[in-house]
Amino acid sequence: MSETPMTETPPRKRRKGIYILPNLFTTMTLFGGFYAILMATDGRFEAACVGILVAMIADGLDGRIARMTGTASDFGKEYDSLCDMVAFGVAPAILIYAYSLQFLADYAWLGGKLGWVISFSYAACAAMRLARFNVLAAIASSNKDFFGVPSPAAAAVVTFFVWSSVDDSRSLFAWISGRVPFDGHDVLWLAAPLTLATALSMVSSIRYNSFKKLNLSGTVRFATFAGIVGVLALVAIDPPRVLFLGFLAYALSGPTAVIWRRSRGKKPTSA
Repeated sequence: MSETPMTETPPRKRRKGIYILPNLFTTMTLFGGFYAILMATDGRFEAACVGILVAMIADGLDGRIARMTGTASDFGKEYDSLCDMVAFGVAPAILIYAYSLQFLADYAWLGGKLGWVISFSYAACAAMRLARFNVLAAIASSNKDFFGVPSPAAAAVVTFFVWSSVDDSRSLFAWISGRVPFDGHDVLWLAAPLTLATALSMVSSIRYNSFKKLNLSGTVRFATFAGIVGVLALVAIDPPRVLFLGFLAYALSGPTAVIWRRSRGKKPTSA
């Protein structure tokens, strides 16, 4: 008597869909950038800066939430990159143009278009920075460092520069110029080179610490915890200026490290 072969039940196909929680935070990143664009074009620069700040917070959480809950997906990675382009590429470019770079049109000898050229250059560099990050992440996902300033950090430099200038009663730039009220025309001398330098830093090959090694769910030393609390307290005292100086220091840390290595005869690491 021959045995009848058992028919194997075909494996059930995994249902395709979108994970809700991490993509909600990614959508918040997109909303923050969209809101910032609306506020910047309406001349409400402080509200625009808050919108980008919210986008930065949401962008910092979506990836961690996806990894903690096991809900990372290819869709989420692509969606995150597109939302980052709006929040950290287009929104800061429009913000700095609406606040300050538009006044470059007053100088006819510069061609009258230099403001939007610098602004567009920033957006283009952000797009190239995100594209390069996606390619490098696919090749070597274990890399713990960035090549070039990350787009959220670059957006923070530009955004918090504007935020630091908006409050003319406390602004260092107002004190230097001796003018109150104070507007974006008074900081053209700094806004234009800062925006261009930040844009170029995104597409540079300088290595930056990504801080991926930080384990927020693990234990830390008391001194480390006290330092984190101290930084948060310092930010709470004067958020715009403290955040601007902090992210500016991060943007300068890469070139500073390169100069330090060269002074010691070490070959700098590049992409």
